[in-house]
Amino acid sequence: MRSGIVAIVGRPNVGKSSLLNALVGQKVSITAPKPQTTRHRIQGVLHGEGGQIVFVDTPGMHRASPKALNKFMNDAASNSLHDVDVALFVVEAGRWTDEDQAVLERLKTVTAPVGLVLNKVDKFSDKHALLPIMEKLAPLREWAFVMPLSALKGANVNVLAKQLMDRMPEGPPLYPEGQVVSHDLGFTISELVREKLMRSLAQELPYALTVETEALEKEGNLLKASAVIWVEREGQKKIVIGEDGSMLKRIGTTTRRELESMTGGKVFLKLWVRVKEGWTDDPKALTRFGYEG
Repeated sequence: MRSGIVAIVGRPNVGKSSLLNALVGQKVSITAPKPQTTRHRIQGVLHGEGGQIVFVDTPGMHRASPKALNKFMNDAASNSLHDVDVALFVVEAGRWTDEDQAVLERLKTVTAPVGLVLNKVDKFSDKHALLPIMEKLAPLREWAFVMPLSALKGANVNVLAKQLMDRMPEGPPLYPEGQVVSHDLGFTISELVREKLMRSLAQELPYALTVETEALEKEGNLLKASAVIWVEREGQKKIVIGEDGSMLKRIGTTTRRELESMTGGKVFLKLWVRVKEGWTDDPKALTRFGYEG
């Protein structure tokens, strides 16, 4: 039996969460076409024949910001690199930025093998164009392997999974058979609501909100849940609610439908919007909302 931990790191918006979901075979981490969608370390478990891999999806490492929330996300990503068996450095094929370079610098202290993953290769109609890109990145450090793939299309994802499974040390399973996610249902609900908000709201507002599941109750085939969407200002509250409650209703409906698909039962979901001024730079508020180390 083989088992181990693989950290997935990279700058924001390179497809780390999509890769985790593709590797595990189901939605574990929320995704949105906006940087910094992932704020927590999310664990997803891949069960294979004779082996198990626990993947840790991390917040995108980004340039330093004075806000406590940004510091938390950078720290969460960096701390995930301790005591892992393999680290995956995910980049967007054909695009290298200063933030990619900054992540590479942070990887200098990692003692575990580091694999380079070139994601989004589906954007290349001519796959021969990938060769010079790989040749350019290959000398940047000693890579355990270099893997071009498309998390979105599933190309080479199984090849990566086998490569990683072969590198896992011998050991017992870290999670029971069949368990794919490490977080509880309350966290799942909060993240799904936040995902819908990230996808629906424009510009900077998604970064000024967080979601807290307040109550969770199961009655037979019915799941009753209530969650609070926290924002920083009254004006933001009005935007999240929408005209005559239209935005809040849409967010609630799409989240409920996805939860019903996930659980196979009926879901009653109640959403509220409240204001907590400056929560993104308030360590006590961050702790209350689950942003811990």
